[in-house]
Amino acid sequence: MPRKRPKGVFAMGWACIEAAAKGRTEHTPLSEDYPDSVVRRTSFLSGGGRGWRISALETPRETPAPWRIVVITGAPSWAEYWAETLAELPQDREMIVVDRPGYGASEPSHPVTDIRVQAQALAPVLNARPGQKVLLVGQSYGAAIATLMAEANPGKVAGLVLLSGFFGETGPTAKWLLDMGGRALKVIPRDLRAAVIEATGQRAQLAAAKLALARVNVPIHMIHGDKDDFAPIETAQRLANETLTRRPIRFARVGGANHFLNDGPAQELIAALEGCLPVRKAWTFRWPQMPKLSMPRAASIFTPQPAAIEASI
Repeated sequence: MPRKRPKGVFAMGWACIEAAAKGRTEHTPLSEDYPDSVVRRTSFLSGGGRGWRISALETPRETPAPWRIVVITGAPSWAEYWAETLAELPQDREMIVVDRPGYGASEPSHPVTDIRVQAQALAPVLNARPGQKVLLVGQSYGAAIATLMAEANPGKVAGLVLLSGFFGETGPTAKWLLDMGGRALKVIPRDLRAAVIEATGQRAQLAAAKLALARVNVPIHMIHGDKDDFAPIETAQRLANETLTRRPIRFARVGGANHFLNDGPAQELIAALEGCLPVRKAWTFRWPQMPKLSMPRAASIFTPQPAAIEASI
């Protein structure tokens, strides 16, 4: 039975400290829970000409699945917290979850604070196999980055999901953590330090992400817990209402859920993502109907009709 990854702010923080002290990039090594045939580490070379090696988790499949779900994680960016979701994904779906640049086993070793640079670096993860469609999921801080990726790569993304999207405004718990993290910036582990630096510097960059959201020409879905005390649901709802998009934004409110929707039962999250996939309508052939023909007026000589006779009087 796979172990649960640490949940909650303090548990996750302690796991990060322990991993840093032991020189690990994963808090709980995946090899202890899942065989490579279920969930495996992979990597790819970043875009934008920077030459970074980006680490990710993926679901191996012998044949390409119709849909490839690409997840851009938040801050801290830890793909391993999606391990249970990856493991329970049905065989007719693929998923890849990235450790964003500056986190986990991904290069570089320093924070990459520009969300446009992050979007360029992560663009190669959108390369699907022939016949596949991509559902791009941006989680928390990754929502703005995913939006930039979708706008910059038309034709490669069939749908965009903003999951617990963080858009510059912090809830009470996030505000407290960022204040504490800012005071201890020199002593906390690298990944936590990068998260504090990213989150406090995001607001000034959001204009580009909002402009990109208005230009995205694929179905857009926002999924948000109504108990989110990190990224307020009101901020996400306001963005959905005020942004004039090419297609209406579908907003899904998850009752009783907090910021970490991937911490809940994996099947519930998978079902929520499945709800973002367009349903293909069954195609049926219908014989064309011939237009109704009316007889010429002269034909009434041979087949007199009472109404026609009355009209002629």
